[in-house]
Amino acid sequence: MKTIGITTTVPAEVLLAAGYQPVDLNNLFIGDPDPDRLVGIAERAGFPQNCCTWIKGIYGACVDRKINTVLCVTTGDCSNTLMLMEVLKMRKFRVIPFAYPDYPDAKEMRARLQALAGVLGTTLEAAEEMRAELAPCRRLAARLDTLTWKDNLVSGWDNHLWLVSSSDFNGDARRYQSDLQRFLAQCRQRQPFSDELRLAYIGVPPVFARDLHRFVERSGARVVFNEIQRQFAMPRPGHNLAEQYSNYTYPYSIFGRVKDIRTELRRRRVDGVIHYVQAFCHRAIGDIIFREKLATPLVTLEGNADYVLTPHLRTKVEAFLDMLERGRRRLGEAGDSVKGRGYGLGS
Repeated sequence: MKTIGITTTVPAEVLLAAGYQPVDLNNLFIGDPDPDRLVGIAERAGFPQNCCTWIKGIYGACVDRKINTVLCVTTGDCSNTLMLMEVLKMRKFRVIPFAYPDYPDAKEMRARLQALAGVLGTTLEAAEEMRAELAPCRRLAARLDTLTWKDNLVSGWDNHLWLVSSSDFNGDARRYQSDLQRFLAQCRQRQPFSDELRLAYIGVPPVFARDLHRFVERSGARVVFNEIQRQFAMPRPGHNLAEQYSNYTYPYSIFGRVKDIRTELRRRRVDGVIHYVQAFCHRAIGDIIFREKLATPLVTLEGNADYVLTPHLRTKVEAFLDMLERGRRRLGEAGDSVKGRGYGLGS
């Protein structure tokens, strides 16, 4: 299959139906043994230092891996992608733009999907057939998520890793399916995690994901909800592709995300929320809305080019977890029962 780079989660079914293998450039960048090397490629090409690290990493990954065809999402993701697209065009990459509708509307989404299929030389009917082939992968991802928050058998890091990989299924959907089946079978043999603080992670995947999840687990907490990563796995597939990508909350209004997050905070009995914002990203302004609309205690972490937690961020996380633990103890001392509904701080 021909390789096509993607700048965020896109309708992979259309790409696969057209004979393209999507490769998530974000995962390629952050999974590189030396991501700074890829950022350096972009900066030597003229990308400014005060530009989002993800954008520079994406560009570096395209150049380094010689990925000559790139599908760029022009609305519904990152505003910097628009200029990235222009630079890629100048460098003679084949660039295909894709725009999510301004709001989740299945009729409009269908029109966008048909247009994309036409550009790539396939049909929406073929893409629907590919959707059926990918359905087992998506069901397994949903099962992984349930084993995380309900059965307490999957760590927050493993939840993040498998769900974030569903944007391109690690370049091989069949292998992703078989590997995930084996992983879930292993998880079912584990002893459940102990009664620890339960956290939600909202916002785009962080540059220091591995370090963050493992740090909170060593500190007596666990992430039981990775918001955007879960959305990549299409938790509400609907009846067709148009519905599936209309139910996908990330590209649309933040208030749709707030509704989804509130539901999951209650269902998963979350004690506290970590909101990650990327430096120089317009989505960081959404922190104002989350703080206003979410009653659960929230801490905001900003990252840029640090691939591990800085001492400052570690202290900030530790202070947040200490606050949650003290709140839990106060509830216990007051005689409040937490059985069956979590600790309920701020919920």
